[in-house]
Amino acid sequence: MKKDMSILEAKYEAQKIAFAPLFFQAMLALKKLGILKLIAQNNRGITVGQIAETTGIRLYGVQVLLEAAASANVVEYLDEQTVRLTKVGYILHIDRMTEVNMDFVNDVCYDGAKFLTESIRTGKPEGLKTLGPWKTIYEGLAHLPGQVKKSWFDFDHFYSDDAFPAALDIVFRENPAVLFDIGGNTGKWAFACCRYNPDVRVEIFDLPGQLAVAQKNTESLGLRHRIGFNAIDLLDESQQIPAGADAIWMSQFLDCFSEPEIISILKNVRRAASDKTCVYILEPFIDNQTFEAANYCLTGTSLYFTIMANGNSKMYATGAMTRLVEASGLQVKEVFPLIGDSYHTILKCAIAQP
Repeated sequence: MKKDMSILEAKYEAQKIAFAPLFFQAMLALKKLGILKLIAQNNRGITVGQIAETTGIRLYGVQVLLEAAASANVVEYLDEQTVRLTKVGYILHIDRMTEVNMDFVNDVCYDGAKFLTESIRTGKPEGLKTLGPWKTIYEGLAHLPGQVKKSWFDFDHFYSDDAFPAALDIVFRENPAVLFDIGGNTGKWAFACCRYNPDVRVEIFDLPGQLAVAQKNTESLGLRHRIGFNAIDLLDESQQIPAGADAIWMSQFLDCFSEPEIISILKNVRRAASDKTCVYILEPFIDNQTFEAANYCLTGTSLYFTIMANGNSKMYATGAMTRLVEASGLQVKEVFPLIGDSYHTILKCAIAQP
């Protein structure tokens, strides 16, 4: 966005913010009602009347949604009655990242978003009460309603799965026999490790609710003999990670915590590590992105953490995470930026040497 805009242009931008929730729901309705898909199938243009007749939606409803879409630069009018998609419209229609983000915002964040001010004041995820009675969303993941759970995990996996192939190459350069997956969630990284290396043993550490899902998935894949499950609440400093890992892996895990909590968790990791243990931190660092859209999404994700997740975490910059690593007694030995076709950087760490 240009920085030397006129006062009238600035006022227009301010109105976009003021009406943003309504326009968001209008674009979501276009997708859910099949209107966006229908317009995409008629790239030379389709009339408002044809859309109403084909979809069975009232002409009035089609009109107000398309007028909103035109204001949002999602469709353009070729004449008074004929529309076609713009480039923005095609992105809304076919782009997986946009779909994942919209479903996540709508199903997980939308109802709770109005509690942002209260969350800032209290340092707690005040919007979470719209989903359930938990202190953090992680306690309730296994109990979220079906569509909410799906949107949450689709969002979580979308921003990690593309990093896995390159990450596996990096982690298994050291040929670890035992790998600890801290915050293993549904087990996708553990399964990827077992497929990649037929000899590795993986131990997943997570809250009981997540472990139950991971264990069920593990059994369905016939991997129970290679994957272990360890219930742990890493915010409880009395619960210690055991020794014995050749590699300790944390994927999009530390951004779920505040800076003091991250230091505490990494000190726990430091105590469990030996001089030969490699510690890997995979994160989409907010300052290390190729595209402006990625940076924007990560900034929005920080607001989700504030409102819905735990009230005190955010997406971090590379330097900030490095500082927290060093404060814990670990040291960044190597940095792998933007690995593969992903938004992620790996920090390879080890016990700091005097």
